[in-house]
Amino acid sequence: MSDVEPKPEEHEEPDVVEPDVTEADAVDSSEPEAAASEASSEPAPSVESGPVMDWYVLRVASNKEEQVRDALERKVKIEGLEDRIGRILVPMVKKKTIRRGQAKIVQNKLYAGYVFVEMATETDGSIPENVWFLVKETTGVGDFIQSDGRPTPMKPAEVERMLATVLQPEDEAALSTIRFREGDRVKIREGPFESFEGDVEGIDEQKGMVTVLLTIFGRQSPVDVEYWNVESV
Repeated sequence: MSDVEPKPEEHEEPDVVEPDVTEADAVDSSEPEAAASEASSEPAPSVESGPVMDWYVLRVASNKEEQVRDALERKVKIEGLEDRIGRILVPMVKKKTIRRGQAKIVQNKLYAGYVFVEMATETDGSIPENVWFLVKETTGVGDFIQSDGRPTPMKPAEVERMLATVLQPEDEAALSTIRFREGDRVKIREGPFESFEGDVEGIDEQKGMVTVLLTIFGRQSPVDVEYWNVESV
């Protein structure tokens, strides 16, 4: 019996083929911090914003303000120029009238003969050629208020006042201006005191009433009359 112990057989390790690692497999779901770190390193997608718009004042033919506005809105949509021309407004001021005890809201143009256009100009302040052609070829249009050959943008305070007027709720509408003052000589237009003359003794602007001092049967008596039913003598 030999004193030399036999060597154990050596077995060759099988070749290990590394599996293809895809980019998705590279992030181990068991390591959320690493995944979050890698994700946070990705650049955020950029958000493109359109050109900055300012408000401009466009001169138009008198009593054609609404027609010009409607025509411009249609043409902007057809030409796909919404990125260059935004809102187009004919500012209206709301007034409350009281006639025969019934309140009514009427709207009057704030600036007759003008249309307000929200528009993006070129970097030098000029109007893009296609935009100017669209505006200029609209019936009733004159020109923008401008200086040095460039349209003049409205100041922020002017824009704020204009938009506040446009967005004013009807229940906040002011009463139409009462043109009379205490002491004015006036005449009643119609009603039981039609053609009576007297002096204004008081005015209630909230109710739209004028107190007129009339001489009735030889005596002076105060009579409350709605403001629309009184005219100056």
